[in-house]
Amino acid sequence: MAPPSVPSSEERMRLFSLQEEIASLVVLENRFSEEVIGGVDQAFISGEDGREMVVSGAVAFDSSFRPLSRSWALLETTFPYLPGLLSFREGPAAVEAVKRLEAKPTLLFVDGCGINHPRRAGMASAIGVALDLPTVGVTKRVLCGSFDPPRREGEASPLHHRGLVVGHVLLSKKECRPIVVAPGHRITPESALDLARRYLRGEKLPLPSLAAHRDANDEKRRILMGEASISSGSTIFHPKK
Repeated sequence: MAPPSVPSSEERMRLFSLQEEIASLVVLENRFSEEVIGGVDQAFISGEDGREMVVSGAVAFDSSFRPLSRSWALLETTFPYLPGLLSFREGPAAVEAVKRLEAKPTLLFVDGCGINHPRRAGMASAIGVALDLPTVGVTKRVLCGSFDPPRREGEASPLHHRGLVVGHVLLSKKECRPIVVAPGHRITPESALDLARRYLRGEKLPLPSLAAHRDANDEKRRILMGEASISSGSTIFHPKK
């Protein structure tokens, strides 16, 4: 099977409309608890035939940050990398991994944009709406908007886009580039920032995000080392070593 092709202009317009529909369902009010704190992140594996798989790792912790459950999902990518359309590439695997968690998160940190997105529908928002979960988006790059760069560790600057505060740019750790924290669904921009700060614990990323990042990459390593069998339907996928 060939790698996914770039969508046509007509298909892009359809996807843009879908994102606008998702944005209309986003709730920017605090409707979450910290009873079960989750994180989800992705890693990629290239195949010998040019195909690609996305490995999604999901983790869940209790309010004292004791591990409750973990899960992972492996799906073949059906969509190319295009800025602003990340949820169509990574979202299906991320949703599947979160669904497989035995402990359902009451708050989920997502590696991806939330409302800090040209159509207010980044992956954190898409996952939040799809699963009806409170989500916080954490990214390492600004997709859209303007801000004053934070200069001291712990300092955050509002991220403005089209007259609205859509998130914050946070200098989470000395000698590291700032991260972007934004609401995805069922949380305010201010609360998303407060939670990200609370779970930094001296790291660049909030601990739920960091744990999911490590989990996804651990599963990727297991696959590359032959410790986990992988397949897509009836077709075996051969990763590049």
